[in-house]
Amino acid sequence: MKPDSKSSTIFNVAVLVASLGYFVDIYDLLLFTIVRVPSLKSLGISQDEIDKGIGVWLMNIQMIGLLLGGIMWGIIADKKGRLRVLFGSILLYSVANIANGFVQTTAAYSFWRFVAGVGLAGELGAGITLVAEILPKEKRGYGTMIVATVGVSGAIAANLIAKLVPDWRYCYFIGGGLGLVLLLLRISVMESGMFHAAATDNAVKRGNIFALLNNRERFIKYLKCIMLGTPTWFVVGILVAFSNKFAVEMGVKDPIAPGDAIAFCYAGLVLGDFVTGWVSQLWKSRRKVMILFLLLTTVCTAVYLHQSGTGKAFFFTICFLLGFSVGFWAIFVTIAAESFGTNLRATVAITVPNFARGMLVLITMLFGWLQHSFSYLTSAGIVGVVTIGLGLLASYLVPETFGKDLNYMETI
Repeated sequence: MKPDSKSSTIFNVAVLVASLGYFVDIYDLLLFTIVRVPSLKSLGISQDEIDKGIGVWLMNIQMIGLLLGGIMWGIIADKKGRLRVLFGSILLYSVANIANGFVQTTAAYSFWRFVAGVGLAGELGAGITLVAEILPKEKRGYGTMIVATVGVSGAIAANLIAKLVPDWRYCYFIGGGLGLVLLLLRISVMESGMFHAAATDNAVKRGNIFALLNNRERFIKYLKCIMLGTPTWFVVGILVAFSNKFAVEMGVKDPIAPGDAIAFCYAGLVLGDFVTGWVSQLWKSRRKVMILFLLLTTVCTAVYLHQSGTGKAFFFTICFLLGFSVGFWAIFVTIAAESFGTNLRATVAITVPNFARGMLVLITMLFGWLQHSFSYLTSAGIVGVVTIGLGLLASYLVPETFGKDLNYMETI
C-alpha cells in the first residue's frame, strides 16, 4: 500500500480507524475486568478461587501477553510497517474475543486471554505512531487527542453492554465482531511516508529493541517515558479496581460495585484525554500539561482516600475526577512517540504503554506488602506518593516534544 503524505486535516481515515481500533481495544480490556467473576462462576469456580487462584492467574496471564505482545508488535511495526501491526493486532484479538465466548474450561480461558493480551498490545502504539507521522507537527496533538478520547470511551461501552446483555459470552462475541468489521475499514489506510523512507534505506537499522537498552541516554529517556504512565495504573488498577474494598474501609454508606466505579472513572478519562490534548495544543507544551494533571491527580487521590461516611453519589464523583486527572494517556504515548527517531519510534510507542500497564504488577505487590505494616488506606497513600512522585519527576525531566520534527533516525 502506498505511503501517506502529510495530511492537512485531523479528520482523515488513519485517525478514524486508529480511534475505533483503540475503542475496541479498551472495550475488550475492560470487558474482561467486568465479566471475569460471572464468567468464572458460570464455569463452576468458587468465589474464593476467583479471588486468590484462577481469577488472579487470568489477569496475570493477560498481562504477560500484553508485555510480550508489546515487544513483538513494536519490532514488527518498525521493521515491516505500522499497517502490518494495525491489521495483525486487531485480527488476533478479535479472534481471541470470539473464542473467549466459547470457552468451557479455565485452561481454554487462560489460553485465549493470553492470545487476546498479545493482540491488544499493538493497537494504541501503532495507531499513535501512524497518526503522529502523517499529520503536520502543529496538528498531531489534535489527532492523538481524538484517538484517545474515542478509544477510552470503549470502557463505558463495555460496562453498558455488560449490563444490557444477559450472557457474558455474547459480550465477547460483540467485541470480536466489532473488531472484524473495523478490519475492513483499514483496507483504505495508507502507510506512513516516514516509515517508507526509512524502509528503503538499507543502511538504517530498524526495530532493534536492544538499542533502547545498550545506550545509557536512550535507556534513561525510555524509562522516563514509562514512568509518565505509571500513575494512571495506580488510579485505575488500585483505587478504582478495588473501590468496593476502599468504600468499606472509608465507611461509605452505600455498597460500591467496581464495574460502576470503572465506568465513572473512564468517563472522566474520556473528558481528560480531550482536555489534555486540547490544552497541550493551546499551550504548545506536553510537559506543562503532564505536570498540571499529575498535581491534580495528587489532590484527587488525597480527597478519595480521606472520605469518611460519604454516599454513593460523592464516591462516584471522586472516581470521575480521578479518571479526569489521569486523562493524559494520549499525551503520555505521544511524548514517547515523539521522543525517538523513525527507526525506533513504533517500538517505543508500542512497548511503553504496555510496560506502564505491566508496572501494575509491581504496584500491586508493593500495595500488598505495605499492608503488613500499615492500614489499607495508608498503604494506598504511600503507593500513590511513590507512583505520582515518579510521574512528576519524569514529567519535569523529559524533554519537550511539542512541534518536534519527527523525520529523523536514531543512530544505532
